[in-house]
Amino acid sequence: MNRIDVDTDRLRTSCWVSGPENGTPVLLIHGNLVTGRFWRDVADQLPDDVRVVAPDLRGFGRTEAKPIDATRGLDDWIDDIESLVKKIGWTGRKLHVGGWSLGGGVAMGYATKHPGDIASLTLVAPMSPYGFGATRDANGTVTTDDFAGSGGGGVNPDFLRRFAVGDTSSEEPMSSPRVTMASFFWSPKYQAPDEDELLSEVLLTKTGEDFYPGDSVAASSWPMFGPGTRGINNAFSPKYCDVSAFGDIRRPFPVLWVRGDEDQVISDGSMFDLAYLGKLGAVPGWPGDELCPPQPMLAQIRHVLDRYHKSSGAPVREEVLEGVAHGPLIERSERVADLMKETIGAGQRS
Repeated sequence: MNRIDVDTDRLRTSCWVSGPENGTPVLLIHGNLVTGRFWRDVADQLPDDVRVVAPDLRGFGRTEAKPIDATRGLDDWIDDIESLVKKIGWTGRKLHVGGWSLGGGVAMGYATKHPGDIASLTLVAPMSPYGFGATRDANGTVTTDDFAGSGGGGVNPDFLRRFAVGDTSSEEPMSSPRVTMASFFWSPKYQAPDEDELLSEVLLTKTGEDFYPGDSVAASSWPMFGPGTRGINNAFSPKYCDVSAFGDIRRPFPVLWVRGDEDQVISDGSMFDLAYLGKLGAVPGWPGDELCPPQPMLAQIRHVLDRYHKSSGAPVREEVLEGVAHGPLIERSERVADLMKETIGAGQRS
C-alpha cells in the first residue's frame, strides 16, 4: 500500500491505497488508536483488480487534526467518509466496505445512510451498534441515566501520559502503549513481525480533550464519571452513539462478521468495560450485576445483524476464528482476505 493525501471539503485525509484507480472500490475503515495502515496485510492479498482506499480517520494517523464533536456520535467520521468518497469519484458506485472495531460502527452508520451504495459489508471485530459501555442487554438498554462508566474518563492516566509523549518501551507493562497493543490489539500469543512500525502508527493518535480520549464529567452513578462532549471515546459512548438502525435496512447486500474467540476488547467480558472490570474486582465499588452488568457486546451485534437479515433478506455470515483475539486482520490476514474475497464476490453477483 502507498500513502496519499486527499483534500476533501471537510479536511485533509491521509489514505493508504492500492490497486488500479479504476478498480472495484473497496473502502476499509480502521479502529480506535490505529490507522489505515493496519489493513495492509489484508489489502495486499485482495484481487489485483480492486482499488483499496483505507483512510486515517479524523483524530488518527496523518489526517488533518480537526476536533471530534462527540455529541454527534460517529457522525463526524461518517461525514468525513462521505466527503472522501465524493472527492475520489466513488459517488454513485457500489462500494465494498470493511470496518474493524470502531471502524465497524462507522461502516454500519455509513451503510445506514447510504444503503443503495453498498455492495457488501465486512465487519471485523466490530464495536457494538449501541456504543461502548453503560448498556445492559441485547437491545442496548442503558444501565443508568447518566451513562456512567462510558466515555473519556475510563483511560488509565499513566497510560495516557506515556502515550502522549510517544513512549515505546515495555517498562511497567500495565501502562505501556506497546504492551497494551501487543496484549489487546491482537492475541498476546501472536508476535507481529512489524510491531515497531505498527506501534509508530498507534502513537500518531492525537491526544487531549478534543481527541483521545476526550473530556469527562462527574456522574452520580458508579464509577462516578460519565461522558463529556468532546473527543474519541465520548463519541462512542451510548449517550451519543447508536447505529442500530442498521438493522432496519431493507436493501440487501451480503454481510460478513469476522471475530476471534479470544477477543478481550469486543466481547461479553471486555477488559475495557468498567462494569466487567468491576465484577472482576479490578475497579472498587462495583454495585453488582443487577445494577451494573457487563455489556453483552456480542449479543448486541448479533441482535442487530439478525434484524438486518430479517429486514432485507440478505445473507449474514458470522465467522469465528479460533485462537484469535481483537486483530483478525493482523493475526489471520490471509483468512480475512479470503473471506472478504468471497463476500465481495457475492456482492458483485447480487
